Amino acid sequence: MAIKSIALLCLLSFLSLASSVLAAFGYTTSGSNYVVDAGSDNPLVFSVSSSSCDINSIKYRGTELQYSSTGTHISSGLGSATVSIAKVSGTYNYIRVTCVTSTLTHYMVVKEGDSTIYLATYITAEPSVGELRFIARLLPSQLPNEYPYGTVSNTNGGTAIEGSDVYLVDGQTRSKFYSSTRFIDEDVHCMYGGSDVIHVCIMTPQQESSSGGPFFRDIDSNNAGASTNLYNYMNSGHVQTEAYRTGLHGPYLMQFSRSGIPSVKTVDVSWFGDLGITGYVAASGRGTVKGTASGVGSSFQAVVHWYNSAAQYWTVASSSGSFTSPLMKPGTYTMVLYQTEFKVASSSVTVSAGQTTTANIASTFSTAHNTLWKIGEYDGQPTGFRNADKFLRMHPSDSRMSSWGPLTYTVGSSALSDFPMAVFKSVNNPVTIKFTLASAPGAATLRIATILSFAGSRPQAVVNSWTGPAPSAPTKIDSRGVTRGAYRGYGEVYDVSIPSGILVKGSNTITISSLSGSDGDAFLSPNFIFDCVELFTA
Repeated sequence: MAIKSIALLCLLSFLSLASSVLAAFGYTTSGSNYVVDAGSDNPLVFSVSSSSCDINSIKYRGTELQYSSTGTHISSGLGSATVSIAKVSGTYNYIRVTCVTSTLTHYMVVKEGDSTIYLATYITAEPSVGELRFIARLLPSQLPNEYPYGTVSNTNGGTAIEGSDVYLVDGQTRSKFYSSTRFIDEDVHCMYGGSDVIHVCIMTPQQESSSGGPFFRDIDSNNAGASTNLYNYMNSGHVQTEAYRTGLHGPYLMQFSRSGIPSVKTVDVSWFGDLGITGYVAASGRGTVKGTASGVGSSFQAVVHWYNSAAQYWTVASSSGSFTSPLMKPGTYTMVLYQTEFKVASSSVTVSAGQTTTANIASTFSTAHNTLWKIGEYDGQPTGFRNADKFLRMHPSDSRMSSWGPLTYTVGSSALSDFPMAVFKSVNNPVTIKFTLASAPGAATLRIATILSFAGSRPQAVVNSWTGPAPSAPTKIDSRGVTRGAYRGYGEVYDVSIPSGILVKGSNTITISSLSGSDGDAFLSPNFIFDCVELFTA
């Protein structure tokens, strides 16, 4: 009897194991939901509302990961959509969920044996809420931790200190915006945790239909307490510098695993052409651009960027300057060369399907002048200035920030970190520069390169007792910037022509202040971010 009992227990254990390992690939209907089973040896089963397109349950290896109060969905939820589901055969076997509204078609695809939800979103118009995003709302009890930036966007238990998106938590400032990564650096972002150390990760192989270019950054993740959230922001008004693009956004992925952090570099979505996805352009329908980028110093990164109203692409040139673009949709593109992030050249190139076009590009940024001194570098970043090492992941009011001043920088003796990365009208206005000249130089130019302006702020220079002309207001970007960890705007460069006789032999002083017709409190007062400041003669 004991032997039979043991045998029965062994059989039941085997059957239980087999049922969990050998899950059946397919889908069923349960009430108003489609239930999709990926059929993998790491079982992934999720439910999609047949009326709204919301994912309302995600079970990975039997563990529920979906936050119960709000679904995983596009934007803030479609509300209603025409939802269909089908099995599709091709390179692999697939299940494709298609959600259609008057201006949007959203796809969710499962490949047999793969615990990944492949996603793509086709739009003919921007959603009325003004943001196109995919957001997975997950359980913090199972997925409390964030990758790659840890707790910087964990707002759980915090007190709002700016709007409804910047919080103070245990004496540190946190915001979902502080999870952002430049598009050009984007690889993977995840929530993870639980006894099995489950990882749920978003990967975006390319952002050709998003807007903002290679250096744009947007929200990736946050633990908000009630739910932990993973995002793929495709279009948003967060420091928006160009028009939204329509067309197909994706494919992008939400992958489930227990094997650690994946990498987008290992992702293959070439089979997406099997699925009949609206707007998808296969490799055979694309072309490339190759060439040489020149004139960018070896201490900078040479970035080549292509864009038009339909798509955007980028690559980093090699140390010798050679480059090859990603596969691009056919069309005519503006081609830009950056010195790290500072624009130094622009041209035009036409891409044809199945062809490689050769197009070289050379920097046109002139340094053929006599530099008296320079603070920073023309790299399109505030690198090295005070608090530039912190602001991406914390609010400028954070106690970990160094004092904003007002500061005085003395040429020849001050450290670069003695110069502020930004001037706020109500906080550290103005910044003072002191320097000594061996002789009076005559006429000179003060060049102030800035990166991002808020509330119409631009630099007003006073040289000794002479006040420079007030520059006109820059193009308005209707979004908070530095307080959200953003710095990438239009990149204005202001040249102040200093008449002969103003600069003198010996001691000189320049002040640079934030000029604006607007006002504001503290770090929401008009401000601009520095790139480089240089004094030179012809």
